[in-house]
Amino acid sequence: MATRKVLLTVVGHVDHGKTSLLDKIRRTAVTAGEAGAITQAIGVSIIPLETIKKICGKLLDALKMKITVPGLLAIDTPGHAAFTSLRKRGGSLADIAILVVDINEGFKPQTIESIEILRANRVPFIIAANKVDLINGWVKDENKLLLANINSMDYKLQGEFEKKMYELVAQAAEHGFPAERFDRVEDYTKQIAIVPVSAHNGQGIPELLMVLTGLAQKFLEKKLQVDDEGNCKGTILEVKEEKGLGTTLDAIIYNGKLKVNDTLIIGAIDNPIVVKVRALLEPAELAEMREKKSKFKNVKEVTAATGVKISAPGLDTAVAGMPLRSTSNSSDIEKLKQEVQTEVGEVVINNEEDYSGVMIKADTIGGLEALRNLLEEKEIPISSASLGELSKKDLSKLESLKEKDEFTGVLLGFNIKTSSELEELAKLKGLTLINNEVIYKTIEEYERFVDKLKKDIEMRELANLVRPCKFAVLKGYTFRQSNPAIVGVEIEIGRIKSGDPIMRNDGVKISAVKSMQEGKDSVTLAEQGKQVAMAMGGVTIGRQIEEGDFLYTDIPETDFKKLKELKKHLSKMEIEVMKEVAEIKRKNNAVWGVG
Repeated sequence: MATRKVLLTVVGHVDHGKTSLLDKIRRTAVTAGEAGAITQAIGVSIIPLETIKKICGKLLDALKMKITVPGLLAIDTPGHAAFTSLRKRGGSLADIAILVVDINEGFKPQTIESIEILRANRVPFIIAANKVDLINGWVKDENKLLLANINSMDYKLQGEFEKKMYELVAQAAEHGFPAERFDRVEDYTKQIAIVPVSAHNGQGIPELLMVLTGLAQKFLEKKLQVDDEGNCKGTILEVKEEKGLGTTLDAIIYNGKLKVNDTLIIGAIDNPIVVKVRALLEPAELAEMREKKSKFKNVKEVTAATGVKISAPGLDTAVAGMPLRSTSNSSDIEKLKQEVQTEVGEVVINNEEDYSGVMIKADTIGGLEALRNLLEEKEIPISSASLGELSKKDLSKLESLKEKDEFTGVLLGFNIKTSSELEELAKLKGLTLINNEVIYKTIEEYERFVDKLKKDIEMRELANLVRPCKFAVLKGYTFRQSNPAIVGVEIEIGRIKSGDPIMRNDGVKISAVKSMQEGKDSVTLAEQGKQVAMAMGGVTIGRQIEEGDFLYTDIPETDFKKLKELKKHLSKMEIEVMKEVAEIKRKNNAVWGVG
């Protein structure tokens, strides 16, 4: 058994400085006199123990701290691919994460999304409060460590800095994570440490690495114990076409050893892929790259934890995020095939046809897992979860789902490819496809869709009900006394439509709207403020109705109860008319419209 390096991922909102932070750690390592100390493997930057010691330097002496972990492996893959990829059952590829937040902007939607995914994968993390150098008046003293530097600043600047820090503390608490500035944390198992940093000038980088490695060696010791001689376990980060090599895999090996000629077993949607490793490749030295020689050098074997490019025939159908295993013993293949497919089966869902729920698709298994986790947290039912591009089969399945339930008959995609032909077909069939490069945007858009659909359904219901309306019979505008009576009316409050029943203010039903005319045009609806000529059957002007009377729509009791449920769509004046109608009706029936 051996202790492997800590797998680290850096996450956060776009433009908050994730890449700059890793770049600064690399450059700091070089300026600390360790030229080339951070090596680039495929998909990861290897930061050895010596480099961390060099960067932390004085800080370690001041705290009398001894670092025992063999170093860090910072996963370079952009986006969610790295820390949402499968690793082993119930776990994430990353051991620990840095959540980068711009101290001047605070939490943004992708920050929240990152926190949710870290929570779902149970990944411990620390917050790097980046861009402190942009706080007005901030000056970095090269001779001072971070806390001493902060304490030497003027009172007003310290106040401004503390205000921004505690806004972050409050935002973290809002999302269920008690947090505190790293030097004030009382219990690292209960509080998230916030380290103020500047990816621009390097301030706080030693403190960030110290807190990170301190946490890792205290809480991840068992997790870092690996078998460095046995068969490998790993995850595909990216599937790439390389000139002269064909389809290759960029993978992270987090346990065991992978050798050329080993059999590789890779998880897949239907049947696992079984191939023979033809070559293992690592990035060549920088000098060679400048000479435009091969970008890679061949190695015979790699040991956890590291990143490596794998070349083998038959990788065309491999998908990013899938688990992989190796063996040199053919009798192990069946067992390993089962192992990887069990992992895949925990993410991919194929429910029976009669099951309702949204359809979800993503380009990687990690993305699919993240989307599924976040939907499950919001208790949104899922009927199927699959990988790859949108297909005609998906659309026909979506059609039958929509027939069952308009709300969940929707396809939610994370970063999936959709041909314009299928997009057009979906439009023609009236199907809803929501696809985005950012998971939270897909979910937000779906929530907006649900809200709009609820409103549309309610408005459709409302359109079929008799709405509250009070209108006046105008004096001097009787065009016909009876059979049908035609009279000029003005809509005082609400709206009335053809066919609506009409009552007097004593509750007696007298007629219904036969037709209406505005000027020379026939209309089926008259709204507040409009004057129309209204035809009413079964009444005579001067007998049941007098000019100058106020009349009401005679709202049926069932419509009245439904209107109460939908009253958020009614105006205050319409609600007042509803109350008037109820009072009139209750003179004859005390419980009319109640309940």
